[in-house]
Amino acid sequence: MKKILVVDDSALMRRVFCDIINADERFKVVDEAFNGEVALELLLKNSYDAVILDVNMPKMDGIELLKELKRRNIRPRILMASTVTMDGAQVTLDALELGALDFIHKPDWAYRCRNEEFIREFMSLLDAVCRAKITDTTEKVNKETATSTQMIEKLVRKSSKKISGKRIIALACSTGGPRALQSVIPNLPQDLNAPMVLVQHMPVGFTESLAYRLNGLSKIKVVEAAEGDALEKGCVYIAKSGQHMNLVKRGKDTVVHYTDEPTREGVRPCANYMYESLADSDFDEVVCVVMTGMGADGMEGIAHLKEKKKTFVITQDENSCVVYGMPKSVVKAGLSDETIPLPLIAQEIILHVGVK
Repeated sequence: MKKILVVDDSALMRRVFCDIINADERFKVVDEAFNGEVALELLLKNSYDAVILDVNMPKMDGIELLKELKRRNIRPRILMASTVTMDGAQVTLDALELGALDFIHKPDWAYRCRNEEFIREFMSLLDAVCRAKITDTTEKVNKETATSTQMIEKLVRKSSKKISGKRIIALACSTGGPRALQSVIPNLPQDLNAPMVLVQHMPVGFTESLAYRLNGLSKIKVVEAAEGDALEKGCVYIAKSGQHMNLVKRGKDTVVHYTDEPTREGVRPCANYMYESLADSDFDEVVCVVMTGMGADGMEGIAHLKEKKKTFVITQDENSCVVYGMPKSVVKAGLSDETIPLPLIAQEIILHVGVK
């Protein structure tokens, strides 16, 4: 049975979370805390399989607790409870950078936590966080990665052999993705010789903040994709949460088109739709990248894509994944062409599509 710590200043919200968790025989709430100071005392004395952590609390809030845990090199598995406001989304990304593994959008009213859809999503995320691997993506490793990637970029620029043909990169990730993307997107050159489309599983309201954050860290342009956007080389288009992103031909351009089908693989956007929509595109090759995340989203779409178009598939290796679910499903299906650690993914993308 997995031991859970619930940290929230609202007694009602703690009760709701406890009731939901304790109703599942796989989990049990063994401790509660009403602020970060109390939670820190508990974490110094006890070990837990997962911590549910609120952001806004008196004395020590969730972000302050994460900073203190990082300073003390204490690394519990943390699931954030976040609000959907713009400020809430930015703070959530801060929490993920500080070591939180994933987050759940906490409804404004406690009674809304008792509906079946919320309970199913919450327990799925909690299970994934309990099983997640704590990876050591330190600033030193990221700095070394950036340096070696720049060397690869220079070699590609000097090479007399230019990469011909029209290419696109299609990347999918979920749990652990927002932090992992910071080891990939900021290391891509602004004149990358292909557009990138990207599905990251997040609740509605969070992908805009993710795009803004990555754009500020990167040389390459990063945007939340809007309906009708024409894909351009040297730009990353992040699928908007709450709709499925498809790529369709419109005149000479390939453009973004959103659809409202039900969730697939339990998510929306679903990477399978993105991959399947590229099967009839005019790209000479699709470079698929599947990174950390729970479930199997992307596997069916890539299988369909490989039947119809030249496709090269890169999967993140198990050791560098927070959750080895999505890449594992692609590898087990025999669809991966190359499995590599997270720090090498940007380099492999540059080698495969080149620069303008």
